Amino acid sequence: MREAASASLGVMRDGPDITRIGALLGDPARTNMLTALMGGVALTAGELAREAGVSAQTGSWHLAQLADGGLLRARRQGRCVYYALAGEEVAELMEQLAGLAASAGHRRTRPGPRDPALRRARVCYDHLAGELGVAMLDGLLARGAVEDRGGALGLTESGARFVRAFGIAVDALDRGRRPICKACLDWSERRSHLGGALGAALLARIFDQDWARRLPGGRVVAFTAPGLEAFERTFGIREAKAA
Repeated sequence: MREAASASLGVMRDGPDITRIGALLGDPARTNMLTALMGGVALTAGELAREAGVSAQTGSWHLAQLADGGLLRARRQGRCVYYALAGEEVAELMEQLAGLAASAGHRRTRPGPRDPALRRARVCYDHLAGELGVAMLDGLLARGAVEDRGGALGLTESGARFVRAFGIAVDALDRGRRPICKACLDWSERRSHLGGALGAALLARIFDQDWARRLPGGRVVAFTAPGLEAFERTFGIREAKAA
């Protein structure tokens, strides 16, 4: 009887309590807010309320719940408070949940006009996701720049040389808390793209070289024709397609 009562009250018997995270993500307004922050850009409470389709007062309440639950962090700048995801792990969780929802058949009844572009290339927190993000990781694995060590990705010595030649300071990648390489399950491709410090540095370098740009007001990454050619040549994507 006591066990049944505990179960009915939603008490978890083993491991961390995931019920609070589940409850936070179970509200459409809050998930819309988190999705709006998936591009790694901080937004104000008013902007996030508009993304969620709720009033400013309701939006502030939702934001307080997300921050208190450890999914968002707030930063005051002048008279404004900006909100951002608490870290890359939150973005990864949202990607994985989107993949699970897609595979389970829980799709929006009216896909938006940007959906094909999002599947092609998008920002996932601060790294490249979508078809081209997965292709980039495939190319790095094929050339031996990154190796899969039982599910954990690692940068090889030849990979370090490749990264330096691409204009990235390898030593700087290992200074923060986040891993250099991290596999992030892509919701649209159902395979992994490259996250971690290296994934972020590669996308920043792609932007720096004007191969691509992030479209305003969303997460879509649009490559120029010359930029896509250079991207595919650099990461060996053309060879992979030919094979």
